[in-house]
Parts: sequence; structure tokens; C-alpha cells
Amino acid sequence: MILFNGVNLRPKKEMNELVSIIVPAYNEEENIKPLVDAVDSMMKESGLHCELLIVDDGSTDKTYRIANEVTEGRKNIKVIRHSRNQGKTRAILSGLDASSGEYIAILDADLQYSPSDIPLMVEKLRPGCDIVTGWKEGRYKKRFVSSTYNWLSRILFHIPIHDQNSMKVMRRDVIENINLRKDWHRYIVALAVDKGYKVSEVRVKLHPRKFGKAKYQGKGRVAIGVLDLIAVKFQISFMRKPMLLFGSIGGGLLLAASIIGIVALYLRFGLERGYRPLLYLVIFLGLSGLILFIFGFLAEAIAGIRDEIKTLKRNK
Repeated sequence: MILFNGVNLRPKKEMNELVSIIVPAYNEEENIKPLVDAVDSMMKESGLHCELLIVDDGSTDKTYRIANEVTEGRKNIKVIRHSRNQGKTRAILSGLDASSGEYIAILDADLQYSPSDIPLMVEKLRPGCDIVTGWKEGRYKKRFVSSTYNWLSRILFHIPIHDQNSMKVMRRDVIENINLRKDWHRYIVALAVDKGYKVSEVRVKLHPRKFGKAKYQGKGRVAIGVLDLIAVKFQISFMRKPMLLFGSIGGGLLLAASIIGIVALYLRFGLERGYRPLLYLVIFLGLSGLILFIFGFLAEAIAGIRDEIKTLKRNK
């Protein structure tokens, strides 16, 4: 039996783990009360033991005030406020810092994803999965952009899911052990898989937004998303083995310099037709290749120092 706000709940199946539901909210004044009601209904129907963390990410409307009014006197709900808008990733991390659950759920404030899907996702974590993400179904704008983004993600990061940018539920240690920079909330799954965590997915229905407008989107988000995609790939691939990048390019330039040098020698001594620009090109390519090799060695040394620092931190 679970006690919530003095009410005895008799769920069909006991779920004793605490789930921290983190909700980034930016100018979502009309959605706060429906959100809290939806989470309440989900807990009563499922018996899931939850805490709700609403993170007001520097809203300029009544989001913070309404959140406090709706949640007043309720011990299972916390409201965190940013003095200015810092983005969804920072809001998620602020919620994580204030949370205490064994499982972490990330849910949008606009209720396009339903809290009623959380119990199923938690249930799927129990057999040994580390992170469960939603595979959204329904009509929505930018379907082509989303599909392309997820297709590129599967190719670059080898993630065995269809939708990386949907609601998620994960074990606490997953999000604590990955490095999230600004706007990198989209790549939680890719970063988790890179760390060796197991990922799965469930189909979730995408509901139309009833109130307000999308806040964490914009015309420049597509370009930012593509650049972040490249940055994350670089971070988890070449930053660990920088010589793989610099050495490959440097080796290619040295090979090109050698081939062009042979051609230049043949023209000069075989055909007696010297062509000075070829000499300059050989020098340029050769020096560029050597410089990149040096960069590779230096980057390897820096990566080694970084790994030693991480080891020392783990052993504290």
C-alpha cells in the first residue's frame, strides 16, 4: 500500500521505486494545472511512487506563480526556478540536482506526451534495461526533419531505437554518468549507449498541444541540431582517440605529397619539364601532414591526462 497526501492507494501491482519526473517549463502557465492533474491520475491508477519536479526555466509569464499555487502543501512536488532562460538541458540538470528518485523521467510540460506512459516505461526498465525512450506515434510538424535526424543518429551512434528525441525514463546513474552540455538533452540516448548502457523503446502517442506554443524550438534549431550531432560524434569518437582523426588526415596529406613529389620528379628528370608550383604544393602538403601528426600526439597526451583525472575522481 502506498500513501500519497494522506490517501491510501491500492494499486493492482506495487511499484515501490521512487520515480522523479522532471518537467522543464518555459512560459507554460496554461499547462501547469493539467500537467499536475495528469500526473496525479497516473499515480492513482498505477500505484507508481513519484515525485514531480517542475523547473521554471526563466519564464516571463505566470508559470512560476501558478506552479507554486497548484502544488502548495504537496510534499511530492517541488518547484525550481531559473532567474533567466538557460535552455532545456540546464533545466533537466537542475531538476536532477533536486531529485531523489531511483528512476528519472523526463517529460515535457505541454502534455504532448502523456504521464500515463511512464509506468509502462518503468516496468520495461526492471528486466535489466537502463534507459527507455518513447517512439512517438501521431501526426506532428517537422516529421521529415525528425525522421532524418533520427536516421542520422542511428547511423552515427548505432543506437537500436527509432526516436531519440522523445520522452524518456532511465536509471539515475545513467544521466549522472554522462556529460550534458547545452542543448545536448537530445543526445542522452547516444551518450548513454556510448557508456555501455542498454536502451529500449515503447510506442507512445503524441498528443496535439492544447495551450501555448513550442518554446524549445525555432528556425535555427535544425542547424543547431545538426552541428550538435557532429559535435557529439566528435566527442565520443575522436576525442578519445584524437590520433585517429589527426593521424588519418595527416597521413593522407603525406601520401598525397609523396605521390605529387614522384610526379614532379618524373616531369623534371624524365621529361625535362620542371613545374615549380608542384614543388610548392609538395612542401605545403608535407608540412601540413607533419603538423597534423604533431597535433595528434599532443591531443593524445591531453586525452591521457583527462582520463587520469576521471580515474582519480572515481576513486575518491
